[in-house]
Amino acid sequence: MLGEIIAIGDELTSGRVLNSTSRFAAAQLFASGHEIIAMTTIGDDEELIGRTLRLALERAEFVVVTGGLGPTSDDLTNAAVSAALSRPSTLYPEILRKIEAHGRHLPSERRLAMEKLAWLPLGAHALHSEAKSAGYFLVHAGKPLFFLPGVPQEMEELLLETVITRLAVWEGEEVRQVRQKLFKITGLAESEINRRLAHLEGEGQRLKIGYYPVFPEVHLSLTVSAPESREAEAIITESAARVAALLGEDCYGEGDDTLEEVVGRLLAERGLAVAVAESCTGGLIAHRLTRVPGSSAHLIGGVVAYSNSLKEQILKVNPETIARHGAVSGECAEEMAEGIRALAKADLSLAVTGIAGPGGGSEDKPVGTVWFALADRAGARSFLHRFPGDRHQVQALAAQTGLDLLRRHLLARRAARTDSGQN
Repeated sequence: MLGEIIAIGDELTSGRVLNSTSRFAAAQLFASGHEIIAMTTIGDDEELIGRTLRLALERAEFVVVTGGLGPTSDDLTNAAVSAALSRPSTLYPEILRKIEAHGRHLPSERRLAMEKLAWLPLGAHALHSEAKSAGYFLVHAGKPLFFLPGVPQEMEELLLETVITRLAVWEGEEVRQVRQKLFKITGLAESEINRRLAHLEGEGQRLKIGYYPVFPEVHLSLTVSAPESREAEAIITESAARVAALLGEDCYGEGDDTLEEVVGRLLAERGLAVAVAESCTGGLIAHRLTRVPGSSAHLIGGVVAYSNSLKEQILKVNPETIARHGAVSGECAEEMAEGIRALAKADLSLAVTGIAGPGGGSEDKPVGTVWFALADRAGARSFLHRFPGDRHQVQALAAQTGLDLLRRHLLARRAARTDSGQN
């Protein structure tokens, strides 16, 4: 079914509270085979709530509304629904009895305020027997409308226990099977990804491709729908294979994969251990690697060598190298990589040195200039990148690029061993 989600609350529109309820609802409803055509966040305004609800009813087959069901004066959802749908506010004695039973210990003014929860639009049906989980549904113009609390935990329980199950058996529902794949891409601009896949977008309405920049990478969603499960599975399998082939190694993973997890798996697969030497990233690469449980099996450790003297003393960078080429150079990066590899006795090492800004740049080496080096028993190789953005963006892009260099190097090693017939 086609659905719409409406989240209500000034705390959401002011940015004081993150709207996690809509995201959760959309994910769960999609996983259950429904498609969300719109998600709206609005403030506590009775007229706006009513107008938004009427618009949702025109374009969706069901509506989920969260927030505005509490006992305070700014909880206006019920009044708005009553006015917008011409359903008079009606006292529900069974809900009132629950409120009175649970509220005996409360001060009288608080009990009086709680009674507001027992007044619902005519035709409403409570979703839960507990008053603390205020929620109800009603049918209007043949369409189910669900009204859930804005408190995330209460909303999530009601959505899973009642909304999903009621929609699953809704009479007249056109059963559709929806499948989705999420691809994660690094090192490619969104426009280039779109260019590679543009010809797939015109192959029918059953296939949808979405592009989502999630700095410092791009995520791509592949969504298909079909009347039957077998058909949906066949389409998503065939389409995903084509997308993966077109993206190649620029796609580092799918679903919940993170780049550091992929790097960790590749290191574990080959039985290799890595060490890192960082300057401009300040330990960000090591931090990302250690976010993965079990990373101690493949990460020996790292050194943040910000000053030239520390690069020389700990990483054994030759002072003449810095004097001749500068600390931000391929030569320095290679010696940093060799130094940390020897110090840690690692199979593989990564080094990064650069200018994150906002100062420190020059005509030859502008802000955003970053050198990387990878070292293994075959020697060290350096790579130059120039990143846009402010200091934090340059550091994030440098950490992402460093991890991606590790990933591509490990993939190349795996391919070389496969070609040579080694296990």
